[in-house]
Amino acid sequence: MWRGLIAFVVVALGTVMIAPWGAATDNQAADAPALGDSAGGVSFRTVRDFGAVGDGVADDTAAVQRAVDSGRGDILFSRGVYRLTRPVEIDLKESGPVGLAGTGPAKIVMAGPGPAFRIRGTHLGTADPHTVQPGVWQRERAPMADGLEIVGEHEEAVGIEASGTMQLTLTRLTIRRVLHAVHLVKRNRNVTVANCHFYENRGVGLYLDHVDLHQINVSACHISYNRGGGIVVRGGGLCNLQVAGCDLESNMAAEGPPTANILIDMHGGYAAEIAITGCTIQHNPNGPDSANIRVIGDDQRADFLGHVTIMANILSDVQVNIDLRRLRGVTVVGNTFGPGFQYDLRAVDCSNLVLSANNFDRNPHYALEFGEAKGGILLEDCRDSTITGLHINGAYTHPAALMVRGGKRLNISQCTILDSEHAGMLVEDLSDSRIAGCMIRNDSESTGAWTALIVRGGAGNHLGDNLLGPDRKGR
Repeated sequence: MWRGLIAFVVVALGTVMIAPWGAATDNQAADAPALGDSAGGVSFRTVRDFGAVGDGVADDTAAVQRAVDSGRGDILFSRGVYRLTRPVEIDLKESGPVGLAGTGPAKIVMAGPGPAFRIRGTHLGTADPHTVQPGVWQRERAPMADGLEIVGEHEEAVGIEASGTMQLTLTRLTIRRVLHAVHLVKRNRNVTVANCHFYENRGVGLYLDHVDLHQINVSACHISYNRGGGIVVRGGGLCNLQVAGCDLESNMAAEGPPTANILIDMHGGYAAEIAITGCTIQHNPNGPDSANIRVIGDDQRADFLGHVTIMANILSDVQVNIDLRRLRGVTVVGNTFGPGFQYDLRAVDCSNLVLSANNFDRNPHYALEFGEAKGGILLEDCRDSTITGLHINGAYTHPAALMVRGGKRLNISQCTILDSEHAGMLVEDLSDSRIAGCMIRNDSESTGAWTALIVRGGAGNHLGDNLLGPDRKGR
């Protein structure tokens, strides 16, 4: 009845593979020596068949390297603890397509310096299919790693390093106690990182280190307690980074240099076309100048880079929730902010900035936890931007909930600013701008001095149709 549709199903190492009768699957080279027969004569080999012991004591580096060099492509790790003392080198041009796969209980201990797995390709083209050389498709296509735990036992251990790859896919990995969990260098294209845990590492969770990289998707990952940052981009050339549905927490150290749960630093390079959506991003205010999202333009470039969207995230419990510097074309919309200890949002020297429908609320249930937080929004030397529909409730100890210093051609409208401690909005040296349709009030029982809107200096501004009050002197 089913003949001609599905001939057999083989279940091995927790993986179900379906193949036509007698055909070789990706997990079985046609001429591979057999480990043991199963239905249809299909056989499977793991790194143990190349001499790995998997007891956590023996050095399994050479055995795993033999498995890679065998050309089989499927590097399978069954239950066990596999100890490595030097990097397993995966030269895709020599080995052919490679997939690293574990059954879940498979654990790699990196007891030496460098990456547990160094994946190297030769792709020098772009993401355009016409730029991919035939040899890359034939020998290097889509390297993968799935279902492994990698734990560092050396202070310079790294999880996975990749360069020159096309369509690198990393899924269901747990990488902890290394320097960097995933280290992308030189040039890569079309990278996917999904359903991974990068946790308690000394450096960065996902590190884009001066890499030329277009098209990278990071989704449904848990990236936490990495002391050098969660997702960090430094220099290089980055386009098309999408971070979606992730949880990022406490990716900074109290004694370390300033970093962020997501840090994009364009000094010496460029970055553009970035989307950060639907994430929970929070903690730790003890890190110096810590941020949840920090995007920094290169101050040596005359042209501003950015084209960034930050949407529908929940952010809280750092020094600065969102920190934007020297960028063009940034949209921040529909986010929920818990108070930042310095600022909720800081934007400096930005243009074509759109801030819309964000909720900055001092929730009383968080009053004890965020008692020292200042909150507030600072726009400094920004221009050609629209700020509309913000809901701001409370700004703690700043001079105002919304502070605008310098800049020109800002359209500030339809904002609600309630019960801030000192003033609702403070505008200094702003030119050729509009502030209209806002409600700025403090109806609390505070006895301190309070002013709804303070404007100092500047020229050519229009103020109208705002509901302000009640101003009062301290008593």
